Amino acid sequence: MSDCIAAIATANGAGGVAVIRISGENALKIAKKMFKAKVGFQPNRMYAGKIEGDGFTDYGFVVYFKAPASFTGEDVIELHCHGGVELSRGILKKALSLGARLADRGEFTKRAFLNGKLTLASAEGVADMINAESLALVRAGSMLYFEKLSLEVNKVQSKLKDVLAALSVEIDYPEEDELGDDLKGISENITEISGEIARLIKSYKTGKKVKNGVTVAICGKPNAGKSSLLNALLGYDKALVSSEAGTTRDAVEGETEFNGIKYNFIDTAGLREKAGTVESMGIERAKNIIATADIILSVYDKEGEVSLPEKVNGTVVKVFNKCDIFKPFGAYRAAVSAKTGEGLEELKKLIAATGAGEYSADAAYVVEERHYAALLRAYESLVSAGNNIFSVTADLTAVDLREAWEALGEITGETASEEIVNTIFSKFCVGK
Repeated sequence: MSDCIAAIATANGAGGVAVIRISGENALKIAKKMFKAKVGFQPNRMYAGKIEGDGFTDYGFVVYFKAPASFTGEDVIELHCHGGVELSRGILKKALSLGARLADRGEFTKRAFLNGKLTLASAEGVADMINAESLALVRAGSMLYFEKLSLEVNKVQSKLKDVLAALSVEIDYPEEDELGDDLKGISENITEISGEIARLIKSYKTGKKVKNGVTVAICGKPNAGKSSLLNALLGYDKALVSSEAGTTRDAVEGETEFNGIKYNFIDTAGLREKAGTVESMGIERAKNIIATADIILSVYDKEGEVSLPEKVNGTVVKVFNKCDIFKPFGAYRAAVSAKTGEGLEELKKLIAATGAGEYSADAAYVVEERHYAALLRAYESLVSAGNNIFSVTADLTAVDLREAWEALGEITGETASEEIVNTIFSKFCVGK
């Protein structure tokens, strides 16, 4: 990749500073033509001076990162100018007129991957941090970026290589293992490796919630205080509150964070038998939301509980509301008053514990569906190898083990196809 790419690296819009990034063989030559100051362009130093744009001059800074000690592994120039939209575009246009081309989506990070500066999983961590809508996903993305998952996968792959090496001896010299002791040792190693992968697979249950958030459906009879409870949990007025039954006829959504994880609360239409046409449509939609939610807050007061749909995927948490007015009765897990706030903090803790399970801010989780699928394939191949090791030839067992190794390599990018690589980086923004 000898061609030179350029793009605006900062977000679109007016701001204090904009950064134009240039990467490639001629990056320094372009910078010297654009930056008007007597400087030595020593790597990793910031210089102040005039920056030539397309038909104008700005005053800013330039930084030179010499290959291979740069993000992309190539010569990289960063021009820091004032953060006007047209101003930054004009400086980019000047760079393009001097021989650079506009970078594709994610091309800077893609070059970093292709030049061995980071793994594919680490690159995905960058994207997760940039697009994160919760603190938990920022943490998870950071773990990916700093190679937490890649290191664990590499360790497993290294163990697989050792097993394959031992198996090759078994293939070449089967007569030296008449009692099958070597095969027993290989089988034990396969079981151990399978356990390590199973642990990573298990973490995806929490990782998926870190990535996508937790959906919480608030349901109950009309006037049970569902909308008031939604507003209380969010800390601001999102839903319209009225004493008139059937006020909420469509789902009302709001987001907040507990322990860093995003929770998407959905206030659903009150569930009752007799309702008008429009309200009935809202009730039908409410049932669909309840059936697929991660957590269902079944809210009731003196009027009692509601009948939920027969099939629900999430955990049902019975909440008695209006405990400032009525004495709670029946089986419930939380008693609150959305009006006064009584019991609200306890309910939040209950929701967080139910939604995120054993989530820890210091732990690493599998958050990408692509990684999860690769781990499943690796696990299935290892299980096949372990189950059949004493009943098939050693070379067939080796096929299963190599398939497991290749599946794991897709996570780090070692064995990922060009299509996978291109798909991942196409999701990035231009300039990253």
